[in-house]
Amino acid sequence: MVKFKSVFRPFSSAMRMALVLFFAVSDCTLAPRLRAQLPPNSEDHPTPAPAVQTAASSVVDPQLPPEPLGDYYMEHKRYQAAIGAYRRAPRFTAGLWNKLGIAEQQMRLDDEARKAYESSLKLDPNNSDVLNNLATIYYSTKQYSSAERLYRRALKLSPKDAIIHKNLGTAYLAEGKVKKGWESYQQAVVFDPNIFDQSSHYHVGDPTTSQQMGAMNYFMAKSYLIQGHLDKAIDYLRMAMDEGFTNEKKILEDKQFAVLRESPAFQLLLSEQRNQRATVKD
Repeated sequence: MVKFKSVFRPFSSAMRMALVLFFAVSDCTLAPRLRAQLPPNSEDHPTPAPAVQTAASSVVDPQLPPEPLGDYYMEHKRYQAAIGAYRRAPRFTAGLWNKLGIAEQQMRLDDEARKAYESSLKLDPNNSDVLNNLATIYYSTKQYSSAERLYRRALKLSPKDAIIHKNLGTAYLAEGKVKKGWESYQQAVVFDPNIFDQSSHYHVGDPTTSQQMGAMNYFMAKSYLIQGHLDKAIDYLRMAMDEGFTNEKKILEDKQFAVLRESPAFQLLLSEQRNQRATVKD
């Protein structure tokens, strides 16, 4: 999810139906999340005036400086208008380049977004948010090793950032590095137990296959189980089973799931799955 405050964040309703291999619950994609530095209350960038609601549309003060005007448009998902406003700014900072990149990426202008992020990094090379955002460009164009490298570089600067851990895990899974992907997802959950429940308004690439989504959900179930979130673990197990990645026998043989076996919710899950199989056979 792209948050508009001090940060924009896109990496799907992603993980409730298993957030980006492709940062969503409703559309079953897993998409990398973006983040943008925003200084809405700084002296140079005052908070935009409230919009005036009319029957036809929302009207914003046209006298606002370009960057706050662009921020207003971004908040209202008017990305093309935001791009136009940002480009009229008399002076580009690292933060402004980053926001322009996000707006361009929302419009699927990946080449332009990449250039904007690179311009931001020239001014601020150690900004983990921008490194994350640039990595999402490489991820969305299936250049997974380049995305990995940037995510790892971002994590050296922000080692407790849940979104970057999640995005790195997704890149690993895209390359079939399941163990590393699971480990990154575990770290994401440590720093933010709700990281995979946050929906995203930004989607890139093609939906992952059912088998890949099943794998992600299965390892997410393990991650939540390790953190003690039993209800979430069962939810992700249900999705993994629905997607055909695992079955009752495999789960019962997996020692990590032993703690669930006496749980009424887990027994209900198994009962549901047996009823589904019986219905299919009939």
